[in-house]
Amino acid sequence: MYSSPPTLTLAVDLKGRVFKQQERIPLHDSYLWKINEGTVRTLTWSKEGTLVTLGLWGPGDVIGKPLSRTNPYLIECLETVRVVAVPTYLWNRELDAILLHAQYVEELLTIVHNETIYLRLLEFLIWLANRFGFEVEQGRLINLQLTHQEIAETIAATRVTVTRVLGVLEQEGKLFRKNRKLILPYSVYCSKTIAVERSRPTGSYLTEGKQL
Repeated sequence: MYSSPPTLTLAVDLKGRVFKQQERIPLHDSYLWKINEGTVRTLTWSKEGTLVTLGLWGPGDVIGKPLSRTNPYLIECLETVRVVAVPTYLWNRELDAILLHAQYVEELLTIVHNETIYLRLLEFLIWLANRFGFEVEQGRLINLQLTHQEIAETIAATRVTVTRVLGVLEQEGKLFRKNRKLILPYSVYCSKTIAVERSRPTGSYLTEGKQL
């Protein structure tokens, strides 16, 4: 259950605000938010009432209603988050971040359009490792802890299917777990791996409503 957003005060927001996990960051038409610490996800609902994740954002990213035509549009904190307001007269300083915002949305859109849940999930994990990961001895650790439901809402799948495919990837050695976080081995964390997976028959992978 979401908590109500606090009242907006630009003077205060310019100094920075802190929001707790699962809190919503308030929206304003005349300024964006820049994330200094923590991660958030942007959300909407489909006409059927299904929750849809529009993007995942971390330090250095800019977010806010002016970057979206989606309605409804929400910003939910995945952990404690520190943000600072970026009013319109300062947007020129954040052009790189604004361009990256559009590019990250396109990347996620491409991932979601994979036919099979297997490929969607594998490519999504690689995307997460690139965006929010760092190198460890076993490979690339994804330093972002998402629930299976949150993953499902990002790649247009069901929680049950995400759980099943994660198990398959782990059995195949394409995924390891450490302290409730996921690690991709270096053999997976590269584009060549995805190219090989795409070359296999579609029937080899989980799709919603189909078996392995």
